[in-house]
Amino acid sequence: MVIRVLVADDQAVVRTAFSALLNTQEDIEVVGEAQDGEQAVLGAAELRPDVALLDIRMPWLGGIEAAREIVAASNGATRALMLTTFGLDEYVYEALTAGASGFLLKDATFPELLHAVRVVAGGHALLAPEITGRLIAEFTRQRISAPPPRSVDGLTAREAEVLVLIARGLSNADIADRLTITDHTVKTHINRLFAKMGLRDRAQAVILAYERGLVVAGTPSP
Repeated sequence: MVIRVLVADDQAVVRTAFSALLNTQEDIEVVGEAQDGEQAVLGAAELRPDVALLDIRMPWLGGIEAAREIVAASNGATRALMLTTFGLDEYVYEALTAGASGFLLKDATFPELLHAVRVVAGGHALLAPEITGRLIAEFTRQRISAPPPRSVDGLTAREAEVLVLIARGLSNADIADRLTITDHTVKTHINRLFAKMGLRDRAQAVILAYERGLVVAGTPSP
């Protein structure tokens, strides 16, 4: 299946470079480009891409608001992958709550770009351990207008354990190794906890874990 991508960045050089690189792959096709958030929203509605690669800071309509509108309008069918200049961008938490599925630095390597697009298109969140371990927790604590946290009382002990490991940045394979269970069992636990808590993807799972205090920034994994 070909992954359809919309690239949005106000810098023409960046936009063109990313599009050219992505179009070299047989399984990826850039179906449109946008120079600001408003064009990205309109383009996504018309073209219905699988992934919208959005600069987090754009004129007229920023990447975060564009991501929120694109994800909502497509009912999650279009995944938002944010482009940022700095690894510790102050808007990362806001972007996650707006529906973004991952982040990519503008100076990312070609393999990193391809990996990010494929991971996000596959329905997964692209969250590096350093982001989940430090930045999300920090901005969760500092967030003044955070909504009331959701309870996790409905989860089994194993599901709660899996949630914590997701928040620590572990992959399904890592979780399987840590808990000495199969990959299939890990996926079953994840599907169940997502359904119980109304979570769309791992990004939302990370936010929930930090908001509930299940994971604390700076605490090493057991």
